[in-house]
Order: sequence, then structure tokens, then C-alpha cells
Amino acid sequence: MPYTCDDPTGNRRMTTSTRNLAVLFADVSGSTKLYEMLGNADAQQAIDRCLAIVKRVCSDTGGNVVKTIGDEVLATFPTSDAAAQAAIEIQMRVASQRTSRGTGLSMHIGFHAGPTIEDAGDVFGDAVNVAARMTSFAAGGQIFTTAQTVAELSPVLRGRTRDHAAQTVKGKEHDIGLFELLWQDSEDELTAMSPRAALAPAMVKLVHGLRKIELGEAHSVLTLGRDLQSDVVIADRKASRMHARIERRRDKFVFIDHSSNGSWISIEGEPEIMIRREELMLRGRGRISFGHAHADDPSEFLGFSCLD
Repeated sequence: MPYTCDDPTGNRRMTTSTRNLAVLFADVSGSTKLYEMLGNADAQQAIDRCLAIVKRVCSDTGGNVVKTIGDEVLATFPTSDAAAQAAIEIQMRVASQRTSRGTGLSMHIGFHAGPTIEDAGDVFGDAVNVAARMTSFAAGGQIFTTAQTVAELSPVLRGRTRDHAAQTVKGKEHDIGLFELLWQDSEDELTAMSPRAALAPAMVKLVHGLRKIELGEAHSVLTLGRDLQSDVVIADRKASRMHARIERRRDKFVFIDHSSNGSWISIEGEPEIMIRREELMLRGRGRISFGHAHADDPSEFLGFSCLD
């Protein structure tokens, strides 16, 4: 549906339109390592070859290349089948490519179908955000999509998908079913996996001073830091402004450190460990100190208790 508005001259012009599209992201895997291994010129040449393949395939399968973002291509398709066919063709063509040193190249691809907003040659909306998240779940040589999109695929393509169970996606109230689209034709790759058992909703109880917080399915992400916009504001000056976050991933909770000085985590019955710009799955009971070991200043910490 198009929307129009008056420009300064009084003329009517089209500004945005909304419609259902399949949104696809294709990202070159390990591009940083390519630059380290090959040097700038050879790495850029290899990446450019991959991106050229992506653009050509998207165009040939009825897609619209919206833009290139670094080593990633964003494209839209009128149907989920078209996006799936493009993803499979991209993987097959890129798999045959080699770097100047003879090593292989790969892409990780994600796509999702849903309502989008098209504006000035760009595309926005929830479908774009979910497609980007699917890409982040995929490793090199993988294609991930959502249960919602799989339901729209033709029977032949739907038969090439494999259930990876539900995943927590930032900004979504409920978990999203995650499926891999298989593109290699070996018997092993196409063997159907048995259905996964349903997982009980996870919960973690947190204590910061006098404040008690529960994270679960309804509230699955918590930010921590000195910034006043954080969900939990840390007073300690050794903490970073945006120090860390805790997020739920299916039935687990992960502590993700973004800080300069690190975080010290004690799990009941185990020695205290320090992580900096790393992740750690929370389990059992314990405490987290920000910017220093707990013994150096025990006045402020975050206690946690994970419940099954």
C-alpha cells in the first residue's frame, strides 16, 4: 500500500509503500580472517567475487538487491520459494570458489517473509530484523529461516528443511522456530531429524542490592552498566557505561560482557573467573562483580539463581 505526501512545491509524491516480501541477507563468512590470511587486495577480490555471485543469483531468481553493507547483501523477493531457491543457488556457486591460496569460501544466509516498508530504495520492518537475526544464527555454508517462512514454502522445498528448535530473538515476545534449509544433496544432509522435545521455559532470578528481578519468556533481556538508561544501573566507577547484558537463549541464560575492565563471575562451588568481551552461560547460583574481583570491593554485585 503506497503512502504519499506533499513536497515543498505542493506536488504529490510517493514516499513509502508496504507489502509482504521475503527478505534475505547473505554474508561472506570469516571476512576478517580472509584479510589477515590473504592481505587486503586478495581478500577484497575474493569477497567481491562472492558478492557478485549473490547479486547475480538474486537478480536471476526474481529478487531485488536492495543494498550491499560491507561484505553482506540485502535482497528482497516476492515469495519465500524465490528466496529459498536463491539461497540454495548462492551456496552452490560460492562453494566452488577458491581464494588465491586455494582455500574455500562460504556464505551464511538467513531469510524471513513478512510485512515490509519500502522507502527511497531501502526496506525496513520486522521482517528485515528477523531475517538479519536468522543470518547471525547461521554458520558458514548454512541457510536459516523461520517456522513461519517454512510454512509458506512449496512441499519440495519444505522437505529440505531441518528443525533446529526455537530461539530467543531480541525484541520478540515469544521464541521463533528456527529451521535450516539444506542445499547439499547428499543422503546424510537430507536425513530428517527426529522432533525435538519441547523445552520448559527457563527463568533466572537476579538480586541487585534491594532490587529483585526475574527474567523469563516475557522479559528475556537485561542490560547492565553505569549508563542511566541501563535496566540495572551499576554505581561502581570501574564498570563500563554499557557493561554487559543477560539474554535468554531457548532454555538457557547467557551473560555477555562488553566492558573494558571485565566481569568477575562466581558460580557456587567453583572458583571465581574473569571474562572480558566474552560470553558465559549462567548456571546454578552465583554472583557477578563489575570491573574487579568480588574480594576487592564486595559492596556491589549481582546475584543470580537459575531455575529449570
